[in-house]
Amino acid sequence: MKNEDKLRLVVGALLHDIGKVVYRAGLSAENHSKSGADYLSGANFTDKDVLDCVKYHHAKELKDASLPADSDAYIVYMADNIASATDRREQIAGTTGGFEKDLPLSSIFNLLNGNDGKAAYNPRHTNAEEKINFPGEDAPPFDEGAYKKILADITDNLKGIELSTDYVNSLLNVLEAQLSFVPSSTNKQEAADISLYNHVKLTAAFAAAMKDSLTEMNQGDYRQYLFKDGKNFYDKKVFLLTVLDLSGIQKFIYTINSDGALKALRSRSFYLDFMTGHIADILLEELGLTRANLVYVGGGRADLILADTKNTRHILAQFIKRTNAWFEKYFDIALYMAVGYASASCNDLKNEPEGSYAALYQQRAKSIAACKGHRYDAAEIIGLNNREFADDTRECAVCKRVDALNEENLCGICAALKSISSFIMNEKYVFAAAVPSDNSDILPLPGGYGLTMAAENDGKLLSQTEGVRLYRKNRFFTGKNLGSPLWIGDYHTGEDFGELAEQATGVKRLGVLRADVDNLGATFAFGFRRPGGDQRFVTVSRTAELSRQLTMFFKLHIKKILNNPEFTMLGKKKDKRHAAIVYSGGDDLFIVGAWDDVIELAADIRRNFARYTQNALTISAGIGIYQSSYPISVMAQETANLEEKSKIFPGKNAVTLPSDGGEYELADETGRSIKLDEGTYSWETLENHVIGEKLRCLDEFFDLTNTDERQNQRGKNFLYNLLALLRGRDEKINLARYVYLLSRMEPDKDASAEEKERYREFADKMYKWNLNDEYTRQLKTAILLYVYLTRKREEKDDAER
Repeated sequence: MKNEDKLRLVVGALLHDIGKVVYRAGLSAENHSKSGADYLSGANFTDKDVLDCVKYHHAKELKDASLPADSDAYIVYMADNIASATDRREQIAGTTGGFEKDLPLSSIFNLLNGNDGKAAYNPRHTNAEEKINFPGEDAPPFDEGAYKKILADITDNLKGIELSTDYVNSLLNVLEAQLSFVPSSTNKQEAADISLYNHVKLTAAFAAAMKDSLTEMNQGDYRQYLFKDGKNFYDKKVFLLTVLDLSGIQKFIYTINSDGALKALRSRSFYLDFMTGHIADILLEELGLTRANLVYVGGGRADLILADTKNTRHILAQFIKRTNAWFEKYFDIALYMAVGYASASCNDLKNEPEGSYAALYQQRAKSIAACKGHRYDAAEIIGLNNREFADDTRECAVCKRVDALNEENLCGICAALKSISSFIMNEKYVFAAAVPSDNSDILPLPGGYGLTMAAENDGKLLSQTEGVRLYRKNRFFTGKNLGSPLWIGDYHTGEDFGELAEQATGVKRLGVLRADVDNLGATFAFGFRRPGGDQRFVTVSRTAELSRQLTMFFKLHIKKILNNPEFTMLGKKKDKRHAAIVYSGGDDLFIVGAWDDVIELAADIRRNFARYTQNALTISAGIGIYQSSYPISVMAQETANLEEKSKIFPGKNAVTLPSDGGEYELADETGRSIKLDEGTYSWETLENHVIGEKLRCLDEFFDLTNTDERQNQRGKNFLYNLLALLRGRDEKINLARYVYLLSRMEPDKDASAEEKERYREFADKMYKWNLNDEYTRQLKTAILLYVYLTRKREEKDDAER
């Protein structure tokens, strides 16, 4: 089979529903199949095979069509049926029938994890690059004017369609930019939570995989096999749900020295993130597929829909073997690409019988685990143990790998990572490119490529199309042959840890945030199961839509959140966050910055994520506070431990701050008592009670930022002494000391009535909070935060005291 035939099929599948936009724009009263074909013909598009896919992708049109038996229209018809079935078109309770052209896209989170939401996306906020389109119950109608604008933008980019992988990827960018908030269906009986972009992309993925399967079956009579006998096809295992999983990421990223640690972290995380997408692209290229078959990529993971054929399995096995040989050459055994897959039929993807779709996730997970458990065969292990090193090789100062080193005692990889770091964080450099190269001065990539960066006006690289794969940073780039979008959180306000720490309020310390989404694996497998066990909505289309929405939040919207601060500990508005995103992937975060900004931005991210997901998903986090010279590997491990402590909290959705190391008990969902770190709080408790109540109470009473140095010192001494008594409150004598300490803050008899009343309210709260274990725990954290916020450079911090 010629690759052009498959590309023609993919283009036809991607455009098969373009008539829906034409019809909803009020430009045609015909059915959307004919409307789409007429629209493309009017745009001077003449490829008959593609036009047939658009015009005849429904049974009623195919029945009377005079098409050859091997027409791709039959494949698109079946692929559309599968994608439509996985959208689940069953009636939702309480709805009435009929189509509404102006129906907005419903939120994918409406039905997730037990939700019963009615939210939809605003059709006037469809540019994901500009603002976050939060779902809401007051979304306006999707009027004809909005559809006309979308159609005009698409039309500009449809001119000169070519049968090339680069063009198809560019077409995918156009459709994602324009159709991500357009509903696939406007039937009021349906959930209407699948975007038209997601639907046509899945249709193209299924169609391309089916073409490969049919070719291996030597089945060329598509009319008979897919149309007339189509019901028999639904049970055939023609798809291979595949995942690539890169192991060793954490150790690779954090194996650095203190010199230029921030840049090193950013370059290493970017390198691995880029590499995963590059590896997926090479595999797709070898299989003759496009990014339509790439469901998700990020965080060292890529999910793909492939054909379950002998040829696919052979290519996949050889590809993984070559990729891991490449990893061994450049990284020893530090990095390893595992592969897992599950064979699926159309009915499996439709979750028929119920539970079959979730079973695919379980099969794939077992397949990955088996691959990781047998990384090397006997011959490879012998080879690893018998390696010989040249006389001129030494151990790299950073990664400790034995290699030829430069004058800075760095291996080629670490030297190249160092050189590229400034380009990654520079907004001027908007393109990343995989270029054919054996140049040892640039970062190597599998397949004989190297990674480089390019600015907007880099004509030399941008004009070099042969073998070059371009990726545009944080923008849908709709020009022809200009690659795929590369979403990265490149926010930063400092070049190193010391600079970020100096931007902190009070104590000059670095904050480190590590966080990820709770129970995400279970959510993908079971999250769309309805209360009572109804599994109608457990489908591949919804998991694909969910993956895309999470990617956009953590890779694109995260930068908007940091650029627009909302929550502050003392209620004083800030213009920006003093922080740098080290990594923000499919579901997790690593951010460093001024310690106070890190705590505040964590609250902002949590609040925005709750709104974005309609509280269907939660985040747990660990936040550490360090001197900027502290080893980054230790910071990373300690904050990871804090994050794990948050995961123990009942229901998760928690954050852990540094504490005295004590514990407290809390009942879980079953009533069983569990022990938690003293610094672990639910987000609501931290924001509203620790900060909103107790920290603000301290600030209102003391105001240690005023110019009365004597009063400031008196207040700080009081807080240090108060904290010491709270830590030892189990001793009975300490209650008397506590009351005495409070009495020493009482204003003298000449003070104003307002001042006396303020003291009385403060003392009453302090006394009441000391009598309650939970309030005492919160107050201790609030005092530490307040001392940090008001401490001057020359003072010793509380830990030193």
